[in-house]
Amino acid sequence: MGTERMEMRKRQMSVHQETVSSSQAQQGVGNRGSNACCFCWCCCCSCSCLTVRNQEDERTRRSSNEIRGDGIPNCEESPTPTLEDVYSWGQSFDKLMNTPAGRNAFREFLRTEFSEENMLFWMACEDLKKESNKNVIEEKARLIYEDYISILSPKEVSLDSRVREVINRNMLEPTQHTFDDAQLQIYTLMHRDSYPRFMNSVIYKNLLQTLSENTAES
Repeated sequence: MGTERMEMRKRQMSVHQETVSSSQAQQGVGNRGSNACCFCWCCCCSCSCLTVRNQEDERTRRSSNEIRGDGIPNCEESPTPTLEDVYSWGQSFDKLMNTPAGRNAFREFLRTEFSEENMLFWMACEDLKKESNKNVIEEKARLIYEDYISILSPKEVSLDSRVREVINRNMLEPTQHTFDDAQLQIYTLMHRDSYPRFMNSVIYKNLLQTLSENTAES
């Protein structure tokens, strides 16, 4: 009887241990499942955050590209200048810069001197002054800074340290007039440096000659 009781007790203990082991194993699976779910949720959350962030970055890049695309054309639309128009360009730099045909001719010359960025910067500033939407103003100001002010840009214009400090302060709250000082400095540079050479250039002389011949024939 004692032997049978002991064997029965051993079987009960064995069954109890198996039950406990089975329960622990199930709990372990449950915990792993919970952790896996948690891990998967975290990953999904991260992926979702990254996706949203990437989508926002893409929208920002697309907006910047659209603004750049809507900016300065390679050549402004303008009627063919008259002989009087071209003569007036030789009398006044202001008259040259105030007409699309004059700017086109001057830009063509600046390309030969690898300094077209001066005209492009001046025109970008003129375009900024016409804008009234605050968000667009901020975006255009940022693009102008990146394209023409940043020392990392291949199209950086030549500005003194004082004007650069003014721009950096103005960029904290950009307006239509953020680059006014810089625009005036570049305008003066073109007037004093590039304009006299333009007047003696083949581009200007050929334009004068062509218009003179056309006028004589008519």
